[in-house]
Amino acid sequence: MATADMQSLRERVEERDWYHTIELAPGLETPGYFDLREVAAEVLPASLDGARCLDVATFDGFWALELEKRGAAEVVAIDILDPRQWDWPVGADENVLAAVGERKGAGEGFEIVMETLGKQIERREMSVYELDTETMGQFDFIYVGSLLLHLRDPVRAVEHVRSVCKGRALFVDAIDPVLTRLHPRRPVSSFDGLGRPWWWKPNLKALERVVRSGGFDIEDKPARVKMKPGAGFPRPKNRGRALLSSQQLRAELRNQLIGDPHAAINARPRH
Repeated sequence: MATADMQSLRERVEERDWYHTIELAPGLETPGYFDLREVAAEVLPASLDGARCLDVATFDGFWALELEKRGAAEVVAIDILDPRQWDWPVGADENVLAAVGERKGAGEGFEIVMETLGKQIERREMSVYELDTETMGQFDFIYVGSLLLHLRDPVRAVEHVRSVCKGRALFVDAIDPVLTRLHPRRPVSSFDGLGRPWWWKPNLKALERVVRSGGFDIEDKPARVKMKPGAGFPRPKNRGRALLSSQQLRAELRNQLIGDPHAAINARPRH
């Protein structure tokens, strides 16, 4: 890449917030909120040769790229580009909505990535609740990541994923490590639903139950993974005793140091 083109690309990258860490050129990575490259190596199949794949809630397109990298014959990505169309609670704070909208933009991150890397991955603007075989057909492999916690009705979302899945689906979503430790065999979840699109934080058993309730059979033991912070991950503003006394701030510090606790669940549709 010519020096002038590289500088122009660097400026485009620096002008916006990023959710995913993606290498666009030697020495140039997007400063993502998360760096999921190690997680992808842990949770995705080594080969998806010839598979038709779907990336649900693609954002900057990291997982769509990873599916293609593993030999997928076709990758389709879906997302809702306007954050106002997300599952926001009634009375959500306009400042929070604006902040989320700034990071999301209008999907420019995905466009910059695909244009720079010369990829032809199709992105459709649609909700997971809109998935059906009439408009989408069926897929051999579906990735659903860090989405269910943002949905008012995660079970209905899983049902729609099942409707277009003829092979396997991989659900990777946030879990509450404290509830998982306190209730290792009982499905339990904390509930937010105030001011922002963070609805559910389940323990591991509850996340498994959501997947099963949506019509899937779980193939093997779920894997515990940490979504590691990227260069754009916000650092906790409070320090000292305040940081140690607040559960939320302790969680932020944990996420900053070792990553956000998630679980990866491989499943097949129950017919």
